[in-house]
Amino acid sequence: MTVVPGAEGAAVLICDTCGGHDSTVDVTRDRDLVWPVVTALGWTGSAFATGPHRCPRCNEVPGTARWEPREHHPASHSASYDLRTHDDVDAAAITPLADLDAVLAERLRDDLMHAATAHRHVLVDLHAVHFIDSAALGLLVRARQEAKQHGATFDLVAPSRFVRAVLHTMRLDSVFRTFPDMQSAVDTVAAADGRW
Repeated sequence: MTVVPGAEGAAVLICDTCGGHDSTVDVTRDRDLVWPVVTALGWTGSAFATGPHRCPRCNEVPGTARWEPREHHPASHSASYDLRTHDDVDAAAITPLADLDAVLAERLRDDLMHAATAHRHVLVDLHAVHFIDSAALGLLVRARQEAKQHGATFDLVAPSRFVRAVLHTMRLDSVFRTFPDMQSAVDTVAAADGRW
């Protein structure tokens, strides 16, 4: 999801290197094929919305390789995710172990939704996630809503620069509370519960 659809045929290009974005992209002709628009703006990368893209500023950095068009390959899901509980603070910690796409989102859906109803706190550790697509983002939003309905918190831990850029672009950065690492997240929820 390096190109996020916007209003009135516009879309937002997100740089996979620096997380910067350009919201002036017009892809009304074909939302999937963006190469003519991307190259006209000085960006390099995939010809498709789901591939990697690099902004002109990152292309000018000496010693960095330019990204050439290539097909996006889905993440490997041989070890899809890890689920642990922190009983002392009644928290579930879910850690996707690959990029968070529709396939992995479907695999962790039941455990994520169960955690949102069964625990006081849900922590999603994104340290291994470099790519997130719209299906996975939608699952996080639904799980957060479920947690909120049950009086629980739902927080993100260690999101990458790309994930933070996507959250910002979709105006979700003010919806999700984020932490730099799991320890600070656990300490914060424990303090909120008066446990430490």
